[in-house]
Amino acid sequence: MKFTPQAIPDVVLIEPQVFGDHRGFFMETWRADEFAAAGIDLPFVQDNHSSSSKDILRGLHYQIKQPQGKLVRVISGEVFDVAVDIRKGSPTFGQWVGKSLSAENKRMLWVPPGFAHGFYVMSDHAEFVYKCTALYAPEHERCILWNDPDVGIKWPLVGDTMPVLSAKDKAGFYLKDAEVYSRM
Repeated sequence: MKFTPQAIPDVVLIEPQVFGDHRGFFMETWRADEFAAAGIDLPFVQDNHSSSSKDILRGLHYQIKQPQGKLVRVISGEVFDVAVDIRKGSPTFGQWVGKSLSAENKRMLWVPPGFAHGFYVMSDHAEFVYKCTALYAPEHERCILWNDPDVGIKWPLVGDTMPVLSAKDKAGFYLKDAEVYSRM
């Protein structure tokens, strides 16, 4: 696997080695020794799978207690995946990294604890799977608005269409008003 730190070095793009032929392909998506050697050495305790249609935007989610690191990938379709540093005192606080993840490119993104996470579906449909380092705790879940001008995420929205949001995501906070982490 190839591990590439991003503009925020704690966020890492992972490109697995894919072995393919006329029958299909094989790839490893998780290997503890290789991830540990790349500095990602946390236990995974929960796997999640979501299904979404085009123009759905989920996020920007995080848990203020029991912060989750997430190893994310797409197994069908394509999304624009985003991680926002919300560790107060971090030199990259409020900055974001966004990457296209798709079934075709087979890339994964490591979103460490201390980051808000979200994604936007660019294909007609997408299946999104991810491993978490902490259990889901809805009482600790928080949300930052997807379009916070201070964060300035450049979402690749299709046309002039507004993304489809859940009620929870519509009620998110601006980063300046959100509960954030002390430096982790």
